[in-house]
Amino acid sequence: MKRKQKKILARIIISAVLLIVVKIFEPETWWLAALLYAVPYLIIGYDVLRKAAINIRNGQVFDENFLMVIATIGAYATGEFTEAAAVMLFYQTGELFQSVAVGKSRKSISALMDIRPDYANIEREGVLEQVDPEEVAVGDEIVIKVGEKIPLDGIVIEGESFVDTSALTGESLPRSVHPDEDVISGCINQTGLIKVRVTKPFGESTVSKILDLVENSASKKARAESFITRFARYYTPAVVFAALALAVIPPIFAGGWLNWLHRALIFLVISCPCALVISVPLSFFAGIGGAGKQGILVKGGCYLEVLSRSGTVVFDKTGTLTKGVFNVTVIHPERIGEARLIELAAYAESYSTHPIAKSIIDAYNADIDRRRIGACEELSGRGVRAVIDGLDVCAGNDKLMDEIGVKWHPCHHVGTTVHVAVDGVYAGHLVISDEVKETSAEAIKALKANGVGKTVMLTGDSKEVGEDVAKRLGIDEAYTQLLPADKVERVEALISQKSEKQALVFVGDGINDAPVLSRADIGIAMGAMGSDAAIEAADIVLMDDDPLKIAKAIRISRRTIRIVYENIIFALGVKLLVLILGALGLASMWAAVFADVGVSVIAILNAMRALRVKD
Repeated sequence: MKRKQKKILARIIISAVLLIVVKIFEPETWWLAALLYAVPYLIIGYDVLRKAAINIRNGQVFDENFLMVIATIGAYATGEFTEAAAVMLFYQTGELFQSVAVGKSRKSISALMDIRPDYANIEREGVLEQVDPEEVAVGDEIVIKVGEKIPLDGIVIEGESFVDTSALTGESLPRSVHPDEDVISGCINQTGLIKVRVTKPFGESTVSKILDLVENSASKKARAESFITRFARYYTPAVVFAALALAVIPPIFAGGWLNWLHRALIFLVISCPCALVISVPLSFFAGIGGAGKQGILVKGGCYLEVLSRSGTVVFDKTGTLTKGVFNVTVIHPERIGEARLIELAAYAESYSTHPIAKSIIDAYNADIDRRRIGACEELSGRGVRAVIDGLDVCAGNDKLMDEIGVKWHPCHHVGTTVHVAVDGVYAGHLVISDEVKETSAEAIKALKANGVGKTVMLTGDSKEVGEDVAKRLGIDEAYTQLLPADKVERVEALISQKSEKQALVFVGDGINDAPVLSRADIGIAMGAMGSDAAIEAADIVLMDDDPLKIAKAIRISRRTIRIVYENIIFALGVKLLVLILGALGLASMWAAVFADVGVSVIAILNAMRALRVKD
């Protein structure tokens, strides 16, 4: 408990003890009883009285503080001293419980804030200096000791170690890192000293983006949450005037002013909207926290709500369902030889950021001398064209070969084919085969088990490659040889085919996926290998790139929404029942306390279930 919460708890205990003592030794004279009961009442309720007065002065009259003050002072004025003090006591107990529950929920998200690095080690004249991570520039070399957080994204240049990625990905097993491998900020170095060359400034690092996502998630309210906020705005003044009418109109015809006033006060206590106003946002907050523990970053409660209605899930292939790590095979290099073919292809692809281009450069396994490269043009959806050593080199797919009028050899291997032509003459082709992720097939099965009606794959790869991967994974539909604009058109068509009540989810990782991620009802990006543009455009980010987490995210969203509606139905149902009983004089102030504080506590307990994620 925080210091403020401990103070409130102490006041609750003191007030409760004094209330019991006064009740046991209650004096017979009303003025002395009123004076003695005022002590526990003011000890527990002075801050509620103060808040109500401040809000009234600021023009914000109708809130729960106002309802509590009117109800308890009214009870006090009618001689119900015990009830007045008890109602305030139970109200404050419920508020404390809410504060602790929200703190617990917030703690699960705030745990992510612990990944924020405090410093970076830079070696200067043989001495390590601790500097602010924001002062470190791209290209600087930093040293991470055992037990320290990796402060910025970079590439390992010296040393080997295991790093703990659990705070980002939810993965408990540490990951080994070696020279020339990427490391991301927010992980903890566990076993050995490593030196890292920084590749991104602190503001663009993984840890900064995660913290920004988490800190801004609360600003994006779900439809149910926004409804409750609007509901409370009109509901509270409505019940105040209803209570006033109950206190004034019936006595005109039936008499019994005190009796009807007491019923009106009970009506006010019952109608306090705390259970709804507290539990619904708390449910979404807990759902976001529970997802965060699993390495699933949700940018707002509204996205949880839409995700719960998932009916169609559309996948990009490379880097999403496959590892994005390619094996390169050389086919028909008879004219210029295997080594020369790979060299020219690597030089032509050297300015591209596509995973296939990277795999060709890795297969070349030598430094690229950019002085040998003249003009270079990337042809979207077809390949690249470059001048290398004075030769006109084209590397790309069938479309590019047809476009430049080169007769190409058909490929009979499963994989992505990159044809190479030199000075308008066919030189051979490379076959790049991508390895499917271990969990991809299981992820498709899990989605179908969770009620997803259709799974679709969109890829720029050849028909043979795309259909082979889709068949192996059990995907319902596959569309191949798509340009980025084609993917958007295909998603538009899929959206028009689905039911209005269902949502379309797109999962991708590349720069070319950013438009589709934005267009889909829900965009999910791969956070570890995914491009910055994809992560920025997405609504949900999977920090460990595991497609199996998609089904888990859907389960979390549906469980959260189910809890939200359970709380709404339960709170409104109990309150409506007790309101009717109170208006008929069949409910006491104690029943009113249960309908307010008791229902709030039960709803909050139910909301906290969203924090616990079941496999």
